[in-house]
Amino acid sequence: MTPLSRFQIAWRAAQDLPEGAYVNLGIGMPTLAARYVPAGREVIFHSENGVLGLGPAPQPGEEDEDLIDAGKNLTTLVRGGCYVHHADAFLMIRGGHLDISLLGAFEVSGTGDLANWTTEDPNFPPGVGGAMDLAVGARQIRVLMDHVDKKGKPRILNRCALPLTAAGVVRRIYSSLAVIDVTPEGLVVVEMVPGMDIDRLQALTEPKLMLAPGCGVIAAPAELGAPAAKAAGQAA
Repeated sequence: MTPLSRFQIAWRAAQDLPEGAYVNLGIGMPTLAARYVPAGREVIFHSENGVLGLGPAPQPGEEDEDLIDAGKNLTTLVRGGCYVHHADAFLMIRGGHLDISLLGAFEVSGTGDLANWTTEDPNFPPGVGGAMDLAVGARQIRVLMDHVDKKGKPRILNRCALPLTAAGVVRRIYSSLAVIDVTPEGLVVVEMVPGMDIDRLQALTEPKLMLAPGCGVIAAPAELGAPAAKAAGQAA
């Protein structure tokens, strides 16, 4: 059993974005989703620093240091895309105009509580950014995350140990091991990585898991490349 890479997690999340949706991409893993939307499907990506019509990372030689996303990564604009004032980007969030926000997470609880702005590590500064606005402003929150921490301990918990970003907002989890829906009845496993079974997944997850009828296998492409460009002013 091999966990998904961060690129495969982003790919899987991108497959579920519906035609015509306005989707915010949070800092980190979610920004990768812009490059994996299925061909022929239009999804309009939003970035809190003031972008509507965010595109994927630029190809080598096509970088423009004036085009960055909320994580200061070099990016592109799709045709018709634009940069707007930072305040206008937040008006879009707070006004309820975003269908989905893809966010990273340090921890998620069984009831959809989200902790993603601080690890309380003094060597790792907190970065609340627009996460709290997005958690309550977007119509649906989906998170992308590693299923366990570096010590192999669960990050999907009965109750988050870290300070919350928002309570009860997460609707779907794309982890390195599974796709899990957060429902009023509990956590429902929709798909798992090849070789995983519900008992092994449960051992790595605190809340009780339920298996969806027809639970599938995540069929992510084996080879997905790293972004072509990193942060502006940094070596690739």
